[in-house]
Amino acid sequence: MGRGKVELKRIENKINRQVTFAKRRNGLLKKAYELSILCDADVALIIFSNKGKLYEFCSSSSMAETLERYHRCSYGQLEANQSPSDEQNNYQEYLALKARVEVLQQSQRHLLGEDLGCLSTNELDHLENKLDATLKKIRSKTSQHIFDQLSDLQQKERTLLELNRALTSKLEGSSSSLQSTWQLQPGSNVQYQPQLVQPDIFFEPLEPNNTPQIRYTMAPNNVGVPNNVAATTQNANGMLPGWMH
Repeated sequence: MGRGKVELKRIENKINRQVTFAKRRNGLLKKAYELSILCDADVALIIFSNKGKLYEFCSSSSMAETLERYHRCSYGQLEANQSPSDEQNNYQEYLALKARVEVLQQSQRHLLGEDLGCLSTNELDHLENKLDATLKKIRSKTSQHIFDQLSDLQQKERTLLELNRALTSKLEGSSSSLQSTWQLQPGSNVQYQPQLVQPDIFFEPLEPNNTPQIRYTMAPNNVGVPNNVAATTQNANGMLPGWMH
């Protein structure tokens, strides 16, 4: 039973299409190599995949030389097939394009203020009017661009002001809620509790009468000092009471 005929159409399955491309590409490169060896032919093969990857084979030392040879043969045949009338038409078209380029270059030099000596008064007036119209268009375009930028900046300013007001109101609400919460908490009133200041006692050397003396350094207004210590310090001479001798 013979092999059935394969219908040539694009393979829809991506994997099958890639596998078929790899197999047939390798076969084509192999056939090109065999043709160049068996028949002593100059073969050049260029393949681009659907992703743009290049595969090439050249039997000669340089692909560029083979392509240049191909271009010489192709364009030589085209020139040989052209009739004299076609050559004349092409030459006339070339002359017209060349003249057009020269006119445009001369007009450009005139706009730049060069080569104005050959112009007449009417031509100079026409050139001046053209420059004035061009300047008006440029100024109008510049003004429109500046106006658009100003409008954008004003819109940004309004947006920032609205955001600032929203943040300010949110901050004021947070401050008021925090203050009310602090006032409602039990025991939030803080009272100052004075601390007792203990007197600093130091001894002085004995006097000739061999009576030791003790001096007390008291806190202002005797705040936090026991009554018996305060009463003891009220002695004018600072001497110990009689019961301590």
